[in-house]
Amino acid sequence: MMGFITHCWKNAKLEIWRLTYQVFAAWLLLASTVFAQNSLAELTELRAERRDGAIFLTAQLKLELGAAVEDALIKGLAVHFVAEAEFMRDRWYWYDRKVGAATRYYRLAFQPLTRRWRLNVSNEPISGTGLAGSISQNFDTLQEALNVVRRQSGWKVADMSDAEVESRQYIIYRFKLDTTQLPRPFQIAAGNQVEWTLGVSGQLRLTPEMVR
Repeated sequence: MMGFITHCWKNAKLEIWRLTYQVFAAWLLLASTVFAQNSLAELTELRAERRDGAIFLTAQLKLELGAAVEDALIKGLAVHFVAEAEFMRDRWYWYDRKVGAATRYYRLAFQPLTRRWRLNVSNEPISGTGLAGSISQNFDTLQEALNVVRRQSGWKVADMSDAEVESRQYIIYRFKLDTTQLPRPFQIAAGNQVEWTLGVSGQLRLTPEMVR
């Protein structure tokens, strides 16, 4: 029995050391450029238009990745972004009502063999093995790939049948770097890194003419 307990304790110690090493390695990777420029996300344009019986949204971002994020990408880590839009209706007597919602998911990764950047875009969450339902594009440079993320145009966020003519309505927009998609050790290390805290939001009030 003593030998069995000793064996289990050794295995537990090895597992603890393995996890500690992973977290430490992730921390070194994320903190390798302490004095580098931070990541940046600013919303420079947010507008909506009505056509074909629906409301379409266009969002333009000023988006820059910090050196730590770029370094992680080059070393093989995929980075995920999420853009969300909520179609809301004012209610004076209660919380505003969510009439509709839409989400876009982005997965950005560097391919060392081809030295190219791959961007997957989907209306559903993207996992490392669940890329079949996404649109995939390859780019020669990181900036070319980011340009697609920066401009989100022709995005259907609601049908006109969901709108209420006599009500005041607006759209809430959010964009963020989704650290929950990182491997667990990187999530822990990224928690205290400013360069991985990237997000922006905005609100757009719809005119009465747009929803009539």
